[in-house]
Amino acid sequence: MLGWALLFLVVAIVAGIFGFFGIVSAAVGVAKVLFFVFLILFVISLIFGRRSKA
Repeated sequence: MLGWALLFLVVAIVAGIFGFFGIVSAAVGVAKVLFFVFLILFVISLIFGRRSKA
């Protein structure tokens, strides 16, 4: 998921270089959402992954 967020960030940067500002705002929005979903899932996996099975 972090890879997808980075992909959309690169798309936004390239679109910004070429002047497609509508695409930039959409790609940045998607990248932000994916990044925050990644962070939430990462924290949840850290919390629940540390439990011992004993």
